[in-house]
Amino acid sequence: MVSESAVVITGSAGGIGQALVQAFAAEGYHVIGLDHGPTAHAARSVEFDLERLGTDDAAVEELGNTLDAALEGRFLSALVNNAATQILGSVEDLSIADFRATLDVNLLSPFALVKLCLGHLKAAQGAVINIGSIHAKLTKPRFSAYAASKGGLESLNRALAVELGSTVRVNAISPAAVETPMLHDGFASVPEAYRDLAQCHPSGRIARPD
Repeated sequence: MVSESAVVITGSAGGIGQALVQAFAAEGYHVIGLDHGPTAHAARSVEFDLERLGTDDAAVEELGNTLDAALEGRFLSALVNNAATQILGSVEDLSIADFRATLDVNLLSPFALVKLCLGHLKAAQGAVINIGSIHAKLTKPRFSAYAASKGGLESLNRALAVELGSTVRVNAISPAAVETPMLHDGFASVPEAYRDLAQCHPSGRIARPD
């Protein structure tokens, strides 16, 4: 029954994250929101810096224990890896630390979360949904770290689907531009380019999180 089912959503305090939280909650799921700040509308809000998963083994164990407790005995029907960081810069300006931080959040943390949740997902015959990006295939200058992370996530998604397909379904959604604070921040210095962005899409508009 849906009322006995839970979903873990990362990046749950952001634009797409909040839309996901509210959609799952409306269907009766026990929503566990995972973000570096509090998550509105979630049954449980877990505050955690996902970048730690790439540098601190103890953090992986800590988060696993926290998620086990947050489930409160429910089946885990889905893990939605939605969290992302977007650090922009030219090749000359982008630091190695920024590149690594992007990979830690956008690529390594989804893999770590699948590992942490795999037992629960197998027991529920659940699903993993990875939120990718058009930047995995079509990108532009100053996006090398973000594009690399999303390209890696797309490849990871295929590998996980092949390995886990008989027990856990693994799929990816790779949107183009979506009306979120992260998108606005990326165009803060070039507002005229933001106004032109809608016309780059076949629909003639920027997607809404909902």
